[in-house]
Amino acid sequence: MLDIVPSFARIGEENAFAVLARATELARQGRDIINLGIGQPDFPTPPHIVEAAIKALRDGHHGYTPATGILPCREAVAEDLHRRFGATISPDRVMIVPGGKVTMYMAITMFGEPGVEILYPDPGFPIYRSMIEFTGATPVPVPIREENGFAFSAEETLGLITPRTRLLIINSPANPTGGVTPKAEIDKLIAGLARFPRVAIMSDEIYDQMTYDGEEHVTLLSYPEIRDRLILLNGWSKTYAMTGWRMGWSVWPEAAYEAARKLAVNSYSCVNASAQWAGIAALTGPQDAVASMLAEFDRRRKAVVAGLNSLPNVTCLTPKGAFYAYPNVKATGWKAKKLAAQLLEEAGVATIGGPDFGIHGEGYIRLSYANSLENIERALVRMKQFLETVRPAA
Repeated sequence: MLDIVPSFARIGEENAFAVLARATELARQGRDIINLGIGQPDFPTPPHIVEAAIKALRDGHHGYTPATGILPCREAVAEDLHRRFGATISPDRVMIVPGGKVTMYMAITMFGEPGVEILYPDPGFPIYRSMIEFTGATPVPVPIREENGFAFSAEETLGLITPRTRLLIINSPANPTGGVTPKAEIDKLIAGLARFPRVAIMSDEIYDQMTYDGEEHVTLLSYPEIRDRLILLNGWSKTYAMTGWRMGWSVWPEAAYEAARKLAVNSYSCVNASAQWAGIAALTGPQDAVASMLAEFDRRRKAVVAGLNSLPNVTCLTPKGAFYAYPNVKATGWKAKKLAAQLLEEAGVATIGGPDFGIHGEGYIRLSYANSLENIERALVRMKQFLETVRPAA
């Protein structure tokens, strides 16, 4: 028997990968599976980005890089933030990391320990709670409610802060709901946080370029009054269809940057050298592929929402961001995880049950519309047939 430390028993996981594995196994057995479970763009990485990585390899970029990322890549991130938001960020506050989760890991590890509380969105990305529990900190869910359009409530969030609160995690545009919190609500949150100057904030903005219907993303970098305690999480995976490249970036307050650098040195040393040059090309090169992908996601969004609202006993708010729909399935009589499991096994449609995203997720399932419109329409037909013919067990 190995004496693994008890904290590892508290680690959870992201069930979307378990669903992906099951869907892959069923497909291997010859089943026709439509995967609306995984949050991954179905587009290839734009060619000029791929070519930049190939050129970097041919030019000899084969060695270690600084743990924080090469300076040209950090400069490209800072310039991109200035171009899009008017934010002036020093490249010395930017870190290049191997994927967005690394920023979560660093921030939660930095602030989490027994006796403290960390607030996180629920339903929300499951790794938030998993990492909080791993550190021994107490996870405090911030309810994300359908009646609020799946935006967080500033009043409710502020009401959950106690003297033990050390970190607040927010996410907009949001996974799994597709909710976008409006500026007025963010303004209220920032104003209220002035009463809690020792609470750090991690803002997960990985879907910042995926908003619809004229909705504008509001970055927390726009609030200089919290800049000294703000950790911004972002990356290339969603915007540029680069999930497998493992390229993320973050902006850190000066007081935490050195600790983050040391975590990098002690864990992954540095990010893949050629991938960083690809990241530069993504940020500084043509953005037409980003606009094209977003237009296609918008087309699918409208189709999936209309289709879900036509299903028996299912309703679905129109998501304002990301590429997820989060339909309410309470009236079907099914428990959400059981429904998701049966849709995969019997209808060949992979979705994720709402409880996989938190205690407030019961009654919902998540669908990713990062799949072709044809497949989405086929999936909706299968879901309709299933709900019309299969009843939940008593």
